Amino acid sequence: MHTKTLSLFDLIPGKVLGDRYKIVRANRRDGMSTTFVVEDLDAKAERELQVFPASLFEGGEQSRDFARAMREWTKVESRAVLTAHSVSELEDGTIFVVTDVPHAKSLRDHAKEKAPLPAAEVVKIGTELLDGLGAIHAAGLVHGDVKPNTIRVRDAKGHVELIDGGITACLWSAKHLGDKTALIGTPFYAPIEQFGGESPDVQSDVYNLACVLYEISTGVLPWKGKSFLDVFQEKLQKAPPPMKVRAPKVSVPPALESAILGGLMADRSERYESVAPFRAALAAVKA
Repeated sequence: MHTKTLSLFDLIPGKVLGDRYKIVRANRRDGMSTTFVVEDLDAKAERELQVFPASLFEGGEQSRDFARAMREWTKVESRAVLTAHSVSELEDGTIFVVTDVPHAKSLRDHAKEKAPLPAAEVVKIGTELLDGLGAIHAAGLVHGDVKPNTIRVRDAKGHVELIDGGITACLWSAKHLGDKTALIGTPFYAPIEQFGGESPDVQSDVYNLACVLYEISTGVLPWKGKSFLDVFQEKLQKAPPPMKVRAPKVSVPPALESAILGGLMADRSERYESVAPFRAALAAVKA
């Protein structure tokens, strides 16, 4: 990549980055990155280019480690995981991650239109996402921040895909945070151990997804509370509240509720240890 440094003047429509990616428009923005829809001049295809600024890292070693960790995502192959094509680093420490363009509609938007979702649709969404997480975990990776906004609806049939995988976990690794830190995913979907500073892992991905499935099944999150502290205190309970308690007007098949609650236990030893038993429990639901 011939681009060595990056300024705001480089991030406007029509500019070509790295002699390959022509910016079409800005696409998404969060606290750590900004993304653009670009034309890949070599592949003659539309892509998304995610820009992680050099200011996110404390020196070149961290940015290189982050790029190295994110590059592993180009090896993940699953219809339920957004395809990552390449990861590049500039001399100033800026990182480019190039992926397919995510579908615009998030699971949050989809669920708002139909909330709560029918049990059969919850099972379909859950099994597809567990297949995606299975591919991620088989590659030795974790997503780290599964939530309705990092799940996109791919088509009219409701097929889904995970986006933004690995960012939290790769930053954790790149910043050499070790086993304890304050960096977690999204508190409303994170397991209790992450509030104590434990790094994202397979079981936290399971917990994240179980929380999402609870929400789309009932229209509400498992725990009350609007603040970080409120949610933390609620999650100290050994098990999440029954769905009838949180959503008394909603009817959820007992087998589906049981399958979801198995991923939401506070004690890791009582939670699914991997995606396989979670998927088996969902697949057994007669919805």
